[in-house]
Amino acid sequence: MDTRKIIFLLFFLPLVSISNAQEIALLKYNGGGDWYANPTSLPNLIKYANQTINTNIKAKPATVEPGSPDIFSYPFVHMTGHGNVVFSDAEIVNLRNYLLSGGFLHADDNYGMDQYIKREIKRIFPNNDMIEIPASHAIFQKPNVFATGLPKIHEHDNKRPQAFGVFVDNRLVLLYTYECDLGDGWEDPEVHNNPKEIREKALKMGANILNYIFNN
Repeated sequence: MDTRKIIFLLFFLPLVSISNAQEIALLKYNGGGDWYANPTSLPNLIKYANQTINTNIKAKPATVEPGSPDIFSYPFVHMTGHGNVVFSDAEIVNLRNYLLSGGFLHADDNYGMDQYIKREIKRIFPNNDMIEIPASHAIFQKPNVFATGLPKIHEHDNKRPQAFGVFVDNRLVLLYTYECDLGDGWEDPEVHNNPKEIREKALKMGANILNYIFNN
């Protein structure tokens, strides 16, 4: 088994054995961006994934800070927001160690965080380019097929949706979704009044992300 996975499992498996449930987290970052945006998103995604792809995730996501050792307890950490994102040098090191040890970070631009998150991702991985993920990648293929890649959920600037990733030894460790806003699609129906088919599309894509993390 890959050394990074062994290290991550040493942190994560004791939690699973105690609770018999997986747990995911929302990233509470500094910089002024609204990390707390979309409060119903992750609970709805968790409920959907537990019902449709047989995950066993705790209904309420945790909240974790980028510099905390607790981050190693979560196989999946999600972040969103509309504005600035700033990681301290210590947080950069902790996030890098987390991702190299088997963790996964999903940054979902809620409109307005693009320039800031790209800057911080480059600080986390200065020697790894963030590349656009092709539609043929497994994250778009199972259990739900997205033949053209990342779906469009919100218009924003009317640009095409894009999924970018950082790969380490051919493993996707960081996913950045842009001009898509999956989190808005995961929220309660009355928040954005998205059509049912749009919400379903967003939830299916979210389920694919979780499926990829727990099965790769």
